[in-house]
Amino acid sequence: MIPDPPAFLADPAVRRLFDALPGARVVGGAVRDALIGRPVADIDMATPLPPDAMATALSKAGIRTVPTGLEHGTLTAVVDGRGFEVTTLRRDVATDGRRATVAFTEDWRADAARRDFTINAMSMGRDGTLYDYFGGAADLRAGLLRFVGDPATRIAEDYLRILRFFRFFARYGAGVPDPAAMAAIGHGVPGLSRLSAERVWHELSGLLAVPDPGSAIRAMAESGVLAALLPEGAAPAGAIALLAVGAPVDPLLRLAALSTGDTMDLAMRLKFSGSDRLRLVALRQPSILKPADDDATLRRALADSEADILIGRTWLAQIAASSESPSIDGWVGLRNRLAAIPRPIFPLEGRDILALGVAPGPQVGAILRDVRAGWLERGCVEGRDACIAAVVALIHPLAQAPQPNDIPG
Repeated sequence: MIPDPPAFLADPAVRRLFDALPGARVVGGAVRDALIGRPVADIDMATPLPPDAMATALSKAGIRTVPTGLEHGTLTAVVDGRGFEVTTLRRDVATDGRRATVAFTEDWRADAARRDFTINAMSMGRDGTLYDYFGGAADLRAGLLRFVGDPATRIAEDYLRILRFFRFFARYGAGVPDPAAMAAIGHGVPGLSRLSAERVWHELSGLLAVPDPGSAIRAMAESGVLAALLPEGAAPAGAIALLAVGAPVDPLLRLAALSTGDTMDLAMRLKFSGSDRLRLVALRQPSILKPADDDATLRRALADSEADILIGRTWLAQIAASSESPSIDGWVGLRNRLAAIPRPIFPLEGRDILALGVAPGPQVGAILRDVRAGWLERGCVEGRDACIAAVVALIHPLAQAPQPNDIPG
């Protein structure tokens, strides 16, 4: 038992689960984070009970369950509106490089032995007792990420473990990655082609969401993994530079700095959602803004793009700038101004043009474009009345021109 059991063990929802499932233990990230004093987020549990018996026990305790992966022994227990993944102990029967055929077991060590890393093979009882069969606690303290058993064998069982290695290293590793693991990863790179695009992006985005993934990105490049994941082109130096200037933790922004090839091809291959695809493509557009630009220039840019996109582009422009370019304070000031200026909205629509007597047709769009161009040129500050006057000047030019009787004789 560790000296001071983690606070999450006293959580009423967790205690209800322990009461419903005698002999269950907490596994996964909650154990790791508790051991090194990090905040605990998701709490997963494991139990020797077979899936049906587990579901029955939870139901008898008045705990609702959702069969999120019951064929693999996993369900979600819902306690006080929170979801907890609970899985029956398993051992591998057969593996094919991506998925395993499993059998259920009551042997905790057998379940731990099938896990990928020593720091992921620990479990904790309700009293805080730590069960550590492969030295995971010592590895965690040392920042050492090791596979359980032979690295090449574990990778051949599931090539996704290559990506999980770098994601875990980014979060828990220190110094240089384990040489044995890196050697096995180098040989296993061709197996990455067997992974689905969705799983690749899930792991890569998780890595890019870590506060400082710099060492992991370098190791991915050295092992050949990065080139396999981003065949369109990748520049680790871009992502490292983005970290160095203090850009926010933003996986898509970091990917924009990391990738160098065709952005749309990358987004389509990784099966991004429509919004993520559009955002990544927009971020990779060259920034037209500089710290010395006045507010009118910023308003014109904001009229065409959201502040989030423009600010993201300034980070990429900053790391691409030469040593003679504006200071860091200048870039910070530019981003602060972009965040503070309300986004200008052009005050006219097509129906406004029709209301002035213009017949429906292409001319309506042409008038809107002309008037909006003038509105942009003058700094996006004119209101509806001024824009209506500009429309009138276009469609009734004689009304704005001097009449013969008005010309001094």
